[in-house]
Amino acid sequence: MKKALAGPAKRTAKKLPERRAMIAAARRRAMVARVRAEAFTRAADRRLNALLSTAPNVEIWTRAADRRLNRLLIRAWLRLAAAGRRVGAVCRPWLRWLSRRLRPALVLLLRGFSLAERRLRWLSAAATRVATRASAVITPQRAICGAIVASAACLVASQFIAYRGVEVGQPGYAGLPPVATPPTVGVETAGEAHAYLLIPVAALAAGLAGLAALRPRRRGLGRVVAVLGLLGLAVILLVDRPAGLDAGAQATRFAGATAVLDDGFYAELASAAGLILCGLLLAYTGARKPSLARKRGGWRSARTWFARRRGGKPRTQPDDGLRRPGATMRGRA
Repeated sequence: MKKALAGPAKRTAKKLPERRAMIAAARRRAMVARVRAEAFTRAADRRLNALLSTAPNVEIWTRAADRRLNRLLIRAWLRLAAAGRRVGAVCRPWLRWLSRRLRPALVLLLRGFSLAERRLRWLSAAATRVATRASAVITPQRAICGAIVASAACLVASQFIAYRGVEVGQPGYAGLPPVATPPTVGVETAGEAHAYLLIPVAALAAGLAGLAALRPRRRGLGRVVAVLGLLGLAVILLVDRPAGLDAGAQATRFAGATAVLDDGFYAELASAAGLILCGLLLAYTGARKPSLARKRGGWRSARTWFARRRGGKPRTQPDDGLRRPGATMRGRA
């Protein structure tokens, strides 16, 4: 007969022994730490009690030190007072003599201060009066007109200043100080480039500024001045700048010839920009809003026209449907 197959062998688990020695060591360490902590706290209490017991002695020591310090200060004060009385007795005659000699000078100094104060007050009052009167005469619009005239004068003056030139041998002066400059040839004034066209433009702008100062309500004059400034700017950028940066025949005659723009170009450019800016400001300040009286007048004239159109009598006051003070319902009926 065949035997049945046997299953896997069963292993019996061995029971581990208890670690009583390790547990006992941990308990022993905890007990030792507790005992040491109690001993430390007892020692701290003893020291604190000792310090508290010596506190009255410290108070006695501080009181004694205070008494000694007070006695020293009193003695020092008495000695200093005696020394001060001696010095005062010696120096008092000299101080009196010095005060008698310096009193006139001090009096003159104080009188000079008072005189200077009065003069300064008078000058401040005069400056205030002048500023008040000038503010009534020099309005913002007139100040802008004056700026336009000044810009036009600068534009005219810039036409007779050299605006371009050709520097010869400029690369050789690269590392030298600013005092050493290359020689300049072919210098031309700004008016020669455009046949002095900007002079009548500047004169016209100045004339319009004067007219605007006399007639403040004409705000279109500021726009015309701005257009003249734009015209001058276009001439400067489209005619003067290309012609000023062109070396021309000087490039073939000299080695290292470079065309540069001079002060005249930037002067006329700044003047044209000033005309444009001041013209826009003049146009803006001239645009005044209608006053309240003008609005009321227009409203009344409109009601009068409608009343006449209907054939009725115009009313001077609008009827807002509210009862006026003192009017009764019977009176309104």
